[in-house]
Amino acid sequence: MDRRDFLLTTAATMAATTTSWAYALSPAPDAVAFPIDEVFQAIFEAKLNASPEMATGLGFDKGTRAAMKGQLDDNSLKAVSDDLARTRKALAQLEPFRDQNLPDQDALNLECIRYALEREMVAPKKYDLASIARPYRIFQQGGAYFETPDFLDSSHTIATREDCEAYLSRLSAFATALDNDSSVQQSYAARGYLAPDWSLELTLGQLAKLRQQPAESCSMVMSLANRAASAGIAGDWAGPAARIVASAIYPALDRQIALLTELRPSTAAGDGLWRVPRGDEIYADALMQSTTTIMTPDEVHRLGLEQVAEITAEMNRILDAEGFTKGIIGARLAELNVRPDQIYANSPEGRSALLAQLNTDYAAMNALLPGAFTNPPNAPLEIRAVPEEIQDGASNGYYRRAALDGSRPAIYFINLKETADWPKYGLPALTFHEGVPGHHLQISISQASKAMPMLRKTAFLSAYGEGWALYAEQLADELGAYKNQLERVGYLQSFLFRAARLVIDTGLHAKRWSREKATAYMVETTGFAEPRCQREVERYCTQPGQACSYKVGHAAWVRARIKAQAMLGDKFDLRYFHDVLNDGAMPLAILEKRIEARSRAVLNG
Repeated sequence: MDRRDFLLTTAATMAATTTSWAYALSPAPDAVAFPIDEVFQAIFEAKLNASPEMATGLGFDKGTRAAMKGQLDDNSLKAVSDDLARTRKALAQLEPFRDQNLPDQDALNLECIRYALEREMVAPKKYDLASIARPYRIFQQGGAYFETPDFLDSSHTIATREDCEAYLSRLSAFATALDNDSSVQQSYAARGYLAPDWSLELTLGQLAKLRQQPAESCSMVMSLANRAASAGIAGDWAGPAARIVASAIYPALDRQIALLTELRPSTAAGDGLWRVPRGDEIYADALMQSTTTIMTPDEVHRLGLEQVAEITAEMNRILDAEGFTKGIIGARLAELNVRPDQIYANSPEGRSALLAQLNTDYAAMNALLPGAFTNPPNAPLEIRAVPEEIQDGASNGYYRRAALDGSRPAIYFINLKETADWPKYGLPALTFHEGVPGHHLQISISQASKAMPMLRKTAFLSAYGEGWALYAEQLADELGAYKNQLERVGYLQSFLFRAARLVIDTGLHAKRWSREKATAYMVETTGFAEPRCQREVERYCTQPGQACSYKVGHAAWVRARIKAQAMLGDKFDLRYFHDVLNDGAMPLAILEKRIEARSRAVLNG
């Protein structure tokens, strides 16, 4: 979603009752004897019981699942085969319903859930990998070393002594997770699945930063100690946490650093997936998974080139009118990027001012939502800087959903390593993408739904969700949220950035572009600062396909709206059109059919 970890998951989380869990253990042929919603819940609970981090992420590590708050997910090699077996069983449980004449909502749920489960099987069944979207176990944005400290700090809530004890238990489990990652990465490397050299260099640098902190004052220890003190929980929590870090976590980090240092010289040259065994096949599947389409790399590449040309022409008209007339679009944007009135100071005060402006833009957009949405949700959202210890490899911005029980709000993270990466004119579009009417609104609507099964209520399909968030930036323009033409340039630059991703992602993985060529193309095309562009390109190298989901998804949302407007004419209602969000995330082809059916229903009265 993350973002962006969760931006890569297809189905998710939570359960409240345990009655249907008993059914999850029953033979698949009996499924038809149960209502379909009970089968959905049973499959969901099987997923939840296998993922303590999922339970915590949604706030359901309580009651009968309280022990899960002291555990982390199993990330061993065995977990891959266990997940595959669970997915096969889930599909078998759903098989009896395929030929039934189901009510509309049940039929939609079945189609979407089957699609997600079938895609989940591809990586373990076809390639014996945990993920095709993240084919390397340890890289600059992936691995327990990168994810667990942030998870403990932002997802593991601290309100009671039991929460503190569970945190200590998870610290101990973190050492095991690190060793599991090392073991899996060693196995993957023997088969040729090892991140590019520069990625391993970044990873080793981040591992060193995590390792070099004094145990007694490291971020993991201080997170527990400070939050326990804020909650008024008496006791010395820093002491035992520091001992776990020093005696278990740091030795595991040392072993991982030694392993990656040993493996690094053996990694294959190049940057894209073509460099690994069956890389072309993996990329085609990753592209299909991320876009929920059957578009080929060549088709996506051509779409990107067309979109870059179209958006560039529109930006050219605005920049000419604003007095930026010299050079190509990227050069003119680069000039705008360094103008003193567009830059926040690269200091604590500058970062605070930047975050304050994001909150102001978020509040202003919230006030505009009733014009485009029926009863828009008002779920809380925190806006935070990415933690310093992971900012070197982290994405530029990402969203983390709220816990379903309200114990933790949603968070919109922004990478503030360099404030120069964020000229003021481009920030509103980012906030509308990550906040409202983007990810936060769409996901909050899904999470508040009382009609969808948990498997869909908490699902995230990248093409649907990222496509919606990009559409939200366009909708913000329609609602008058951009205060001047330069902010509109920022919104169009965001679109240009996503169009360039289509070219770059396919260029890297299907056309053998180098990281350097891809970075230069992004700088020249978008005008973004080179460090920001390089971080983006590095993400695409190690997480193939996902970057293409944005513009492909956006095109589907726009296409569906244009068709609905053409069908309905004066009967078209924007708020009713957006009510389709209540149906939850779905593959793009299903979404377009769904919107067409809703339009026909309006025509038929």
